[in-house]
Amino acid sequence: MQNSRGVIIYVGKSKVLKHRVSQYFQSHSELSPKTAKMVSSVSDFSYILCDSEMEALTLENSLIKLHSPKYNIRLKDDKNYPYIRVSVNDPYPTVTMVRKRAGDGAKYFGPYSSGQAVSRILATIRKTFSLPSCSRQFPRDIGKGRPCVYAQLGQCCAPCSGQISSEEYRERFRDICAMLRGDYIEAEEELTRKMQEASDSLSFEAAAVYRDRIQSLSFLRQKQKVVADPDTDQDIIGIYRSEMCTVLSVLYVRSGALIDSENLEFGADQIAEDEDLTSFLSAFYGKRESVPREILIGFPFRVEESVSLSAFLSSLSNRKTIVRVPQRGDSRKLCEMANENAAQHGRQLQQTAEKNLGTAVTLAELLALDSVPERIEAYDISNLGSEHITAGMIVWDSGRFCKKDYRLFSIRGAGDSPDDYGSMREALRRRLERLMANEPGFEQPPDLILLDGGKAHVHAAEAVMEELGLSLPVFGMVKDAYHKTRALTDSDREISIASQQSVYNFIFRIQEEVHRFTLSRMMNAKRKTVRTSSLEKIKGIGPAKARLLLETFGSMDSLAGASEEQLLSVKGIQKELAQAIMDYFKEKSTR
Repeated sequence: MQNSRGVIIYVGKSKVLKHRVSQYFQSHSELSPKTAKMVSSVSDFSYILCDSEMEALTLENSLIKLHSPKYNIRLKDDKNYPYIRVSVNDPYPTVTMVRKRAGDGAKYFGPYSSGQAVSRILATIRKTFSLPSCSRQFPRDIGKGRPCVYAQLGQCCAPCSGQISSEEYRERFRDICAMLRGDYIEAEEELTRKMQEASDSLSFEAAAVYRDRIQSLSFLRQKQKVVADPDTDQDIIGIYRSEMCTVLSVLYVRSGALIDSENLEFGADQIAEDEDLTSFLSAFYGKRESVPREILIGFPFRVEESVSLSAFLSSLSNRKTIVRVPQRGDSRKLCEMANENAAQHGRQLQQTAEKNLGTAVTLAELLALDSVPERIEAYDISNLGSEHITAGMIVWDSGRFCKKDYRLFSIRGAGDSPDDYGSMREALRRRLERLMANEPGFEQPPDLILLDGGKAHVHAAEAVMEELGLSLPVFGMVKDAYHKTRALTDSDREISIASQQSVYNFIFRIQEEVHRFTLSRMMNAKRKTVRTSSLEKIKGIGPAKARLLLETFGSMDSLAGASEEQLLSVKGIQKELAQAIMDYFKEKSTR
């Protein structure tokens, strides 16, 4: 479906195309508000015929990813879901977070909903099993340095001291794997046996260590709710729909334990009918690289869509995946739990959005705008001298910050000295030219533009719009001597917001968010340059190889802990250069 400007606003599929297309163009009273709003924007449509439902589903996913249509529900970004990797075949195994599974003999657990969730689990594992958190590699670094303060505090088993053998260390990881599988009973029984053996042989210190580990596991087990048989791997999906938003809540059950959950939010315009959910879930699991054996749907879902989704997911996982809608029993109770999670999250979103929209009405009255702004774009400039001049754009849309629409502009025409006004002109020109070109991701016009600055910044913005033949309301956010927003200004007047507490708090949040976003991205670019330049101290490493190494390993810590085999897998890194990199980090760690 296309609007009057030729922009694709919706992509759909159907086994009987005539029925689905014609249903949109019946009486609007028979359509949901979201669908009616979409249909009212349709100026034209085109179609592609496919040979099978599988082909149609794959094509639909590709077109949604390519065009990001306004009314389709879709993944917010292209992130890869995190896994926990345990290198069980190493003499001294490690447990780390990774974004992709590899056929390297390691064990992978997950995927998890976020890196934050994985970090919490890893922190608990390291504390429970007294694992080192340093970048030393074992057995390479055994005896090459004194144990750190964590070993003295009893928070690290100190393999660097050589007092713990490879077999003893690997024993801990067998228990870690059991815990990550959800096999707490097996892990506790094994630890209890070892504690008893240590006690019988009068090794009371060792017995106390096992006792503390059992207590930690018991605490973790209580935190993870057991909801099914130990051999159960399934996802449970609930939904909440309203005119303002749609929320999908996903509960992840692995080895019978509820290990994680995730709430997926969609805006007021995005349509979540059965066909759209089939497309979304196929894309969702396509990114996860891991599909459970069973997916429970907690809401009415047409049988043909369940069959289509089952077939698609089975092709992804190379084994049978069942998608079903339980009607009774424990599975139904889990679905009701997922639905309630979605409803609770959705109601919270609505309350926040309604409050923010009320503030937007007051803001429109203060600024004498023609309409209440639904989409507000705010801009800020950040720099360190003449280097890394960055313009950040954040978006507030329909009552909340819309992070998928945030954009960053690296300023190119700054010259030798920073020019805030010139930088603002360049950023706005690039953004508005993309708006005029209907470029994907930039095609939606703002109802209001806010700039972190005063009248001079507003003049700079107005000059760009006049040059491009556009007219959009633009105001500057003026700060007081304490760096707090005291007023909004256009090219002629200042409007105090101090007496309107809700507006003051709202503008303060916007200004803080755009400043945070812009500054953090600018500092990331600066840190990357510093890290890259430090790598260039290694003979044979230039700017290109330094960037490639950082992009491959993600951080200096990961690069410092990389093995020779991992380094050799990077394009352009030969054996001699890999050894030079390892020697460089080894020398740094002993300084």
